[in-house]
Amino acid sequence: MDISKENTVGEIVANDYRTAAVFESYGIDFCCKGNRPLQAVCEKENIDFNRLQEELNKTLLTKEGSSSDFNSWPLDLLADYVEKTHHRYVKEKIPLLQQYLAKICQAHGKQHPELFDIAELFNESASEFTAHMQKEENILFPFIRKLEEVQQGNKPLGAVPFGSVQNPVQMMMHEHDAEGERFRNIAALSNNYTTPADGCNTYKVTFALLKEFEADLHKHIHLENNILFPKSIELEKVFVH
Repeated sequence: MDISKENTVGEIVANDYRTAAVFESYGIDFCCKGNRPLQAVCEKENIDFNRLQEELNKTLLTKEGSSSDFNSWPLDLLADYVEKTHHRYVKEKIPLLQQYLAKICQAHGKQHPELFDIAELFNESASEFTAHMQKEENILFPFIRKLEEVQQGNKPLGAVPFGSVQNPVQMMMHEHDAEGERFRNIAALSNNYTTPADGCNTYKVTFALLKEFEADLHKHIHLENNILFPKSIELEKVFVH
């Protein structure tokens, strides 16, 4: 891939996920705001385009650590991967993080009152994102799998219950934006997940888990916003006139 000023951040990461680390090092949102052209991002964030382009090309030319080519996967396989990998991860980590956050709030909240805000934000995320994933698993993903079956000639599309796949997709992307904003606030409140000098081991573990959770969330949202959702919209257009 020859990276140009017109390429969007999302399509660059969709082509090779290793570039996500480069964008993260510049503080560029590649998941929720992945539809922005590279030049526009550089101009807005006052980033040297040539330097960023050089780092991205260097990453693409590196043979080590090549990532899965999610961009070439069938949509049903990608939906299965998101559900079984990222949805499962979120469901497993939420109760553990809630438990740890409650502990450090009790132990360190007096000295670090920002912990209560972090815990409140995470609990909001836990509630909202759990409901979000249920909508994907029960409504959107089954329809995407059906689109793939139609493409394979195994069944007719039939009636589309929500008018167009664009309608639930827009709702999911709006909710992704909300989660991205919550975690930007959590990162800011925690000084980018930096444990203070008086923090205990549980404090360190909690912040490390929160940082890991956010990284997983970024990949999760990227796979949907930049690959699964736009390809589902394009595939539906083939069968709906």
